[in-house]
Amino acid sequence: MSEQDVRGLTVGVLGGTGPQGKGLAYRWALAGLKVVIGSRDAARAESAAAELAELSGGAVSGADNAACATAADLVLVAVPWEAHEPTLTSLREQLAGKIVIDCVNPLGFDKQGPFALAVTEGSAAQQAEGLLPDSRVTAAFHHVSAVLLADPEVSTVDTDVLVLGDDREATDLVRALADVIPGMRGIFGGRLRNAGQVEALTANLIAVNRRHKTHAGVRITGV
Repeated sequence: MSEQDVRGLTVGVLGGTGPQGKGLAYRWALAGLKVVIGSRDAARAESAAAELAELSGGAVSGADNAACATAADLVLVAVPWEAHEPTLTSLREQLAGKIVIDCVNPLGFDKQGPFALAVTEGSAAQQAEGLLPDSRVTAAFHHVSAVLLADPEVSTVDTDVLVLGDDREATDLVRALADVIPGMRGIFGGRLRNAGQVEALTANLIAVNRRHKTHAGVRITGV
């Protein structure tokens, strides 16, 4: 799957008014993809979409989550962890047959900093797989700095994106979706059953960033 193959697709972003979803939507719009911002509040989604359309010069629209999922060819899930299960349960019909990219990190925070939360299914992505039996679930974009994504002064986002899933065509397409963002590279990271440690690694990166006051990402060597 090449970058050219994804440029004609419409990407939906559930949780597109939050930092991670909004940042990725901005970068995809800059790259020329058509983007639909989703939110529980359609007016809030439309406001964020208008802002991103002006910043990127791209085609960005806003809608409630159900309309976003319906309009998109593939959908990024970037909702808060506590909203993950109810949001996906309510959208099972709209997401049927579509590639779903889960980038949710189940994390907790206390006085010692961030830590990974235990998930009964093993990971957020595996929970999504169970909730969306008719969708093609992948996991990706966990370790990308929302600060860098949102900064118009940052022309390249220097990071690799680990893409996990059991559907080769789906993971190839998601890798290509990463590749359209300058500086970013999609790398196959294994089966969906291995998503738990990828999600959990985000806690380590947050700790690195706090200590060094930076926005670190991940690079895979030798590939």
